[in-house]
Amino acid sequence: MRAVFRTRDRGQAVVLLLAVIVLAVVVAAAAAAFGVRLAHRQQAQAAADAAALAGALEGRAAAAAVAAANDADLLSFVALGDDVLVVVAVGGERASARATRAP
Repeated sequence: MRAVFRTRDRGQAVVLLLAVIVLAVVVAAAAAAFGVRLAHRQQAQAAADAAALAGALEGRAAAAAVAAANDADLLSFVALGDDVLVVVAVGGERASARATRAP
């Protein structure tokens, strides 16, 4: 019995391989973008925590300086008695933190 090759099926593996490679590149790019966003979120939260603590002890100027030292923008600073609430942004990601100046 002789094997018969169909000419229309030749080269199909190349097309499928290219599709898999393109899919892998798209998934890798999405994972990288997610990783960058997650890193910015973590950096924003750390900057917000530090800025809130500095703001509770020394005021808005200290909170802004600490936020800038952490590559963040101080978006909001609210002082209510001994409590301070700050909102910062890093790379488009926002984070908020609250601190109090209590013994």
